Amino acid sequence: MSATILRPDLCVIGAGAGGLSVAATAAAMGVPVVLVEKGSMGGDCLNFGCVPSKALIAAGHAAQTMRSAARFGLGPVEPTVDPAALHAHVHAVIAGIAPTDSRARFEALGVRVIEAAARFVSRDMVEAGDVRIKARRFVVATGSSPAIPRIPGLETVRFLTNETLFDLNTTPTRLIIVGGGAIGVEIAQAWRRLGAEVALLEAGRALGREDPELAAVVIDQLVREGVDLREGTNVARVEPNGEGARVIVERDGVESALEGSHLLIATGREPNVDGLGLEAAGVAFDRVGIRTGTNLRTTNRRVYAVGDVVGAAAGGARFTHAANYHAGIVLRATLFRLRARIAPTLAPRVTYSDPEIASVGLDEAAAREAGYAPLVLRWPFAENDRARAERDTRGHIKVIATKRGRILGAGIVGPRAGELIAPWQLALTKKLSIGDMAGMIMPYPTLSEVSRRAAVAGVARGLRNPWLGRALRFLRWFG
Repeated sequence: MSATILRPDLCVIGAGAGGLSVAATAAAMGVPVVLVEKGSMGGDCLNFGCVPSKALIAAGHAAQTMRSAARFGLGPVEPTVDPAALHAHVHAVIAGIAPTDSRARFEALGVRVIEAAARFVSRDMVEAGDVRIKARRFVVATGSSPAIPRIPGLETVRFLTNETLFDLNTTPTRLIIVGGGAIGVEIAQAWRRLGAEVALLEAGRALGREDPELAAVVIDQLVREGVDLREGTNVARVEPNGEGARVIVERDGVESALEGSHLLIATGREPNVDGLGLEAAGVAFDRVGIRTGTNLRTTNRRVYAVGDVVGAAAGGARFTHAANYHAGIVLRATLFRLRARIAPTLAPRVTYSDPEIASVGLDEAAAREAGYAPLVLRWPFAENDRARAERDTRGHIKVIATKRGRILGAGIVGPRAGELIAPWQLALTKKLSIGDMAGMIMPYPTLSEVSRRAAVAGVARGLRNPWLGRALRFLRWFG
């Protein structure tokens, strides 16, 4: 029996954030769309990443608020953690969001959903189960998976990744985390606040992608809360230790052992390209991901890629919001033939630690590497009235601009930094200046005032120009 052949305008492979955005928007415009997904609708973000991790972090934050209530004149309480109820909370959040990403919703939008693994069989045809899809354009949105390092002995122990971490229904006695990036730091702090002993191991510098000045504020908080942070530490090997693991670490040529009830590997992500038949489609890829131009078109003019599976052109921005941004670029190119291109530095990033770190554009080091002699503007939360009222004055904003006031980037470490970075992303997109940002009217008292105060500080520097002083003295002669 021959396979059924579908001929849609658009075939999307992968029902994560990027793929769902492409499919939903195209279908809303009346475009025939086939969406192929071999796993769970919603992809990594809904099921194993953004959503469950933020639910766990919220629980940790609530626990920390209870034990630190004395700052408000309230009696501090050491929380009692119910592991089963915590597990139920995390999965209830996932379940509450799942209908938005469900097969039923997308079929109601007019999308043909096929639950099967997709594989290119030629440059213009994909096979999925007993169906073949010959589309005008294809969008690969298969995301990424946890990268598992080659650690001797790792295969002999049970270890967690973000894909299994949220299935825990017990509190780890001692959690060892390998990898001090955003995921490792977020999970380390959350589980420490929920009662686990936590050791965080990082071969280089924890939060190494972030401005060291901003990262230091978070690192200090982790250590204060009792996380056993070990930077510059390599994992030499792993051994079984009952139900847990013994991790042998090496630093400065000296080995030592750590014993844990649970081991989490959080050493980055790798693109999901295996089994897609990209060679048959003439789509080039490497270990970083699918090779595309800044228009996200691959080496096959019929095929585009979005999200985590995109290689170097994406600038390493493996975030849900980056995937959604990519989706918009591809829709403009495939549906309207517009010359749309990504600008990787416009995608903000946030580490959801406490305090949070958020940044967009160039940091100070990147600006200097690009040849600028940047103007660096700072404003501390310690001088923000709302932060004082909420008894949380940790951190500051750091803005990078040219001497003439053109904004190059901004970073914030402090309470709700992820919310506060938004106007700086808009400023970069619209090419606004420090003067433009200084002219914003912020409601009082809000944390958002730190953005305006930093910008005002930049404008004030310009007012110290001696020529301006002479001009003002001259104008005083006219009354």
